[in-house]
Amino acid sequence: MFPLERLPIAVAYADLLASAGVVRGLIGPRETPRLWSRHLLNSAVLAEQVPPGATVADVGSGAGLPGLPLAIARPDATITLIEPLLRRATFLQEAVELLGLSNVRVIRARGEDLHRSPDLVPGFGVVTSRAVATLSQLVDWCMPLVEPHGALVALKGDTAAQEVLDSQRTLSSWGCAQPQVLTLGGTTLAEPTSAVRVEWARPESVSWPARPERRRPSSSSRRRRSGRP
Repeated sequence: MFPLERLPIAVAYADLLASAGVVRGLIGPRETPRLWSRHLLNSAVLAEQVPPGATVADVGSGAGLPGLPLAIARPDATITLIEPLLRRATFLQEAVELLGLSNVRVIRARGEDLHRSPDLVPGFGVVTSRAVATLSQLVDWCMPLVEPHGALVALKGDTAAQEVLDSQRTLSSWGCAQPQVLTLGGTTLAEPTSAVRVEWARPESVSWPARPERRRPSSSSRRRRSGRP
C-alpha cells in the first residue's frame, strides 16, 4: 500500500491518530487496535483510482481519512483536505506539518462553499469522501468540484449498491453517468474497500461552476399549478 521509503510517514500518522487523534475526539479509543486494517490501508487503496499526478479533494476530511493515507502513498498527487470544523482543520494542518507532506493543503470550508471558488477552476481530477453522507448528498456537494474528465470516488460500505439506486434522481439532475460500484484492494486486503465512482455523462458540456439541470415541468404539471384543467 505504501512505498517502502514512505512507510515511516504512515507509521507516524498512525501514532498521531492513536494519541492526539483519540485525545481530541477525532478517533474513537476502540478504533486504535484496527487503525491499520480499517482506516489507513482501507484509505490508501484509493490510489487505484487516482491517475498519475492527479489533483484530489477529500471533502469532509475529519481526521484525514482517506486524504492523508493517499497523500503518503502517492506523493505524485496533490491533495486538498476540505474540512469545515475548526478543531479538525487545526489537527489536519498540524498533521501535514508534522509529517512533512508537501503535497497536501488544508482548506477550512464545506465542500459546497467552494463551488464558485475561482481558485479551484477547473476543479479536481478526483473528489473523494469517506463516512460523511449519503451518495445523493455527496453528488450535490462534490460533483461541482469534479473537472470534466474527473470523477467522484466515494468510499462506501455494504450499502454502496443500494445508495446508487436511491440516488438516481440526483445523478440524473446533475448529468452524471451511471455509477460504478467498485471493490478496492480485493486482492491485497483482508477487508477490501467498497467505493462508488461517478463521472460526468457528457464531459464536453461541463462548465464552471457546474449546476444541476433544471428540467422544464410537463404541460400537465403547469396546468395543475395554475388551476387550469
